[in-house]
Amino acid sequence: MDNNNKSKQPEKAAEVNWQELYILAGHWKSDLNFYKDDLKFLHHLINKYIIWITKDENLNMVKEIEKNLFELRNKSEDLMQDVITHQGNLALILENPIHSPNPQFLGDHEDLEDKISNFVKLFRSNRKEVFKITEYVLDSEELPNVLRP
Repeated sequence: MDNNNKSKQPEKAAEVNWQELYILAGHWKSDLNFYKDDLKFLHHLINKYIIWITKDENLNMVKEIEKNLFELRNKSEDLMQDVITHQGNLALILENPIHSPNPQFLGDHEDLEDKISNFVKLFRSNRKEVFKITEYVLDSEELPNVLRP
């Protein structure tokens, strides 16, 4: 998700395809579930090797990345709640098309889209950092030699 893919938002709520926005929110939920699972994997990766770390420098790097992953997990959970609420509101609009949504609703949709886009960028950056640090720690601690049978 990047700003170029931002949903086109008409000036009037009557011109909005609410069904498309509802489906988009469903995709956001699916993406956030994927990132949640990937965060679990990254935590597992770190926890698997942390017991072998002997150098303080390496341990500090790993602790910092763990802190970042914890913050990402919290952001992911907050975003998921926001998306669930947003999609529920879209469902209400679809069920009662006569009811006019709050004029701020489309702005809120755009803000949520921006938050998700920023989360994805932050997630990707942190994921790269985890692999970079993991590789560095494995090399500097000579863990492959310790872990060989």
